[in-house]
Amino acid sequence: AGTATDARTVLCVLTHDAKFDIPLLETALRLPVAYVGAMGSRRTHLDRDDRLRQVGLTDRELARLHSPIGLDLGARTPEETALSIAAEIVAVRRGGSGVPLTGAHTPIHHDSSGQPLASVA
Repeated sequence: AGTATDARTVLCVLTHDAKFDIPLLETALRLPVAYVGAMGSRRTHLDRDDRLRQVGLTDRELARLHSPIGLDLGARTPEETALSIAAEIVAVRRGGSGVPLTGAHTPIHHDSSGQPLASVA
């Protein structure tokens, strides 16, 4: 609560412990930050969601939570997990889809607002 945050702030909860996760997420999801994510299994996410509802978070506030955190890269190592989390943060902040560019018919580059840039012929 005492940490300065703004619209560029990224908050990631990686503890796997509800006694820490819930109070932090309750605060974080009510702040005007760029991204809030939490690590854990899908079962942990469902339990966390129930607990956050019990402390009064709304559907709109809960919709801001990225959980389980990260993109599906098939990560196994801590380094790969960190990469999947960083990739999701970039995708969310820049408006990316997270799908492979090969075969996708989406813009490769986006402007700073996350909007696609006009393609160059």
